[in-house]
Amino acid sequence: MRMVIQRVTEASVTVDDAVIGSIGKGIAVLLGVAKGDTEQDADFLANKLVNLRIFEDEAGKMNRSVQEINGEILVVSQFTLLGDCRKGRRPGFSDAAPPDEADRLYQYFVEQVRRLGVRVATGQFQAMMLVKIYNDGPVTFVIESK
Repeated sequence: MRMVIQRVTEASVTVDDAVIGSIGKGIAVLLGVAKGDTEQDADFLANKLVNLRIFEDEAGKMNRSVQEINGEILVVSQFTLLGDCRKGRRPGFSDAAPPDEADRLYQYFVEQVRRLGVRVATGQFQAMMLVKIYNDGPVTFVIESK
């Protein structure tokens, strides 16, 4: 699994002109599921996400987690994170998990984050989405489970 996370002041997802998920201060997550990924990969990333210290403390140092600031998390499934652009001009997606498996692990990941005590909003799996992300900092990280 691969996720791109961004510290945000707010973020939202719109499908068919309707906002289906939105958060205030917290983390926006773009999540890609690869072939061979398991629930253990999702558990690892969920725990890392909730406990990663990327929010500033009183001294201005990144020393607080999304949990510690009572932040929120927006999770959007994005298979294009598994795109291979090394050859040719068209990305290849042979490393991405099949849709049924990707959706199952995406939903599992979301539930694990909720279980860890953070409010989660989501996008819609396999939908064409408009994602608005107000990156704070900017602070952006790429985290992989393998």
